[in-house]
Amino acid sequence: MADTQVKTDNVAAVLKVFAVLEALVEEKRVSLADLAHRAMTSKTTAHRLLQTMMELGYVEQDADTEKYGLTLKLFSLGARSLNEQADLLRVADQAMGKLSRATGESVNLGILDERDEKVVYIHKYDSAFSLSMKSTLGLRNPLHSTSLGKALLAWRDEDEIRDRMARMDFVKRAPRTLTNAETLMADLKLARSRGFAEEIEESEAGVRCMATPIFNHLGKPVAAISISFPLFRFDEARRQDYIDLLTTAGLTTSTALGYHPVPDVVSSTGR
Repeated sequence: MADTQVKTDNVAAVLKVFAVLEALVEEKRVSLADLAHRAMTSKTTAHRLLQTMMELGYVEQDADTEKYGLTLKLFSLGARSLNEQADLLRVADQAMGKLSRATGESVNLGILDERDEKVVYIHKYDSAFSLSMKSTLGLRNPLHSTSLGKALLAWRDEDEIRDRMARMDFVKRAPRTLTNAETLMADLKLARSRGFAEEIEESEAGVRCMATPIFNHLGKPVAAISISFPLFRFDEARRQDYIDLLTTAGLTTSTALGYHPVPDVVSSTGR
């Protein structure tokens, strides 16, 4: 009985620590009272947690406002955890830069969060235009409503896709979000036949995105590159040009990772 109580207390403490960390990430600078509220704990407990985090070098306190914020130590941990993605980031960067310069639009690189069935944004090029889709590194979005998510799913075995869809929550996020597994499956098959995935106002109203997968040397999809447009700036006459630029970026990156293309994967007519 005592061991069970200790485990319960330990879990509660860990949950409070992460609630404090998440609040600091979202709000940048936060007061003790707000942190205690976010962590659903007392000010005394929140203060004790913060003092420990400060001693470890993860948190600092502003002397003037007395608010708390994260140091760069947590960022350093995150950056080191991406070491296994270093080759991907290195080879994708050049292709993404070329795509960004050719279109002027937002370009993103995403990978699959295996645990939560979401896409995580790990690299980006912002649009050259003031009015554009803004993404944040580390942002996690649902697979079913994003072109990146669809591109990460479409080139997997159907059994795996259905297994992953069974764990998804098909929340409607925008006017045209796909809200059931069968509709998504049909869309994924279309994406695979074209060589790219697409969504129009499925993730965000007024935004249109296209994405293509990146494969490793084993032919497995390990990431995806997307390009995003405000609807009013999408030039339908350049649609095929956008598709060619995007799929070339994906193929160039894949080839640099040791991938050898096959016709089923690189088809990109989009017609």
